[in-house]
Amino acid sequence: MDYKEAGVDVEAGRSFVTQIRQEVESTNRPEVLGGLGGFGGFFQMPSGYQEPVLVSGTDGVGTKLKIAQELDCHDTVGIDLVAMCVNDILTSGAEPLFFLDYLATGKLNSEQLSKVVKGIAQGCRLSGCALLGGETAEMPGFYQLGEYDLAGFCVGVVEKTKLLDGSRVQVGDVAIGLASSGIHSNGFSLVRKIIEQGDFSWSDTPDILNGKSLGAELITPTQIYVKPILEFLATEIEVHSMAHITGGGLPENLPRCLNQGQSIEIDLDSWTIPPIFRWLAEAGKVQQEAMFNTFNMGIGFVVIVPATQAELALKWFQDKNIASYQIGNVVTSSEGS
Repeated sequence: MDYKEAGVDVEAGRSFVTQIRQEVESTNRPEVLGGLGGFGGFFQMPSGYQEPVLVSGTDGVGTKLKIAQELDCHDTVGIDLVAMCVNDILTSGAEPLFFLDYLATGKLNSEQLSKVVKGIAQGCRLSGCALLGGETAEMPGFYQLGEYDLAGFCVGVVEKTKLLDGSRVQVGDVAIGLASSGIHSNGFSLVRKIIEQGDFSWSDTPDILNGKSLGAELITPTQIYVKPILEFLATEIEVHSMAHITGGGLPENLPRCLNQGQSIEIDLDSWTIPPIFRWLAEAGKVQQEAMFNTFNMGIGFVVIVPATQAELALKWFQDKNIASYQIGNVVTSSEGS
């Protein structure tokens, strides 16, 4: 016997690396040293920093992958993978520098997985970071035919004096919410349960979605906020903190960007909740509290600024055609809140 008879095709793996090389190299930054295929990726620290702080993050796409595999749509989940990582480290004010992926499957399907890598490369280009390397693991017997899993790892850099960690937030500050592109990549276990129990199909087109199918709506990739936020940070507007609204929604993620003894009082009438969330709540009979504790509800990223600069911040985002809303204010939190 040999490795191929055991289910692992080494030659196919080598061919796959060759197939994705152009996509990977399209993400290169000037700081990238060497090429694809080594034991490690080399990246030179960008110049101009006095006290550079490296910021790292890791994440996956979750059970949204099940929908991608059922729809046979593989070219956007790579964007999700990058977005979940780069948006996280962006909250500290860090510029994403490079990204690595881990891709595991039962049997290597080059056509399918090259689409996944193409999406990862697109996400890297959208966020300005290099796809520095990765790992493709063929694991027969561990995944069903056609299934794969993804994980991503990102490193960024920020000047120490500009690091955002919540310590600058003051009572009275204003929370500016930036619109999400949909459900992003959290809450899909509940989404799939609603679809299954309601006997819905991915091709269904509820009236509330204006002709768009459930599958097309749900597979929409996560919004990447890196480039506009880095540009925003370079303005004269003072930014005190930021939050990426992921699993746990606004109630879980907003406290992560505040000081001790602070909360954010949210005005639920300050933005219109997108139709897909209203459909899920009705189709699954999900209570409002559970919806907000599971989904982003239309707000994917939050920037906290002084009240005196809130209007200026809103105008800046609106001038960039980025939907933004004044969703709340920082208040002193009561005991147990």
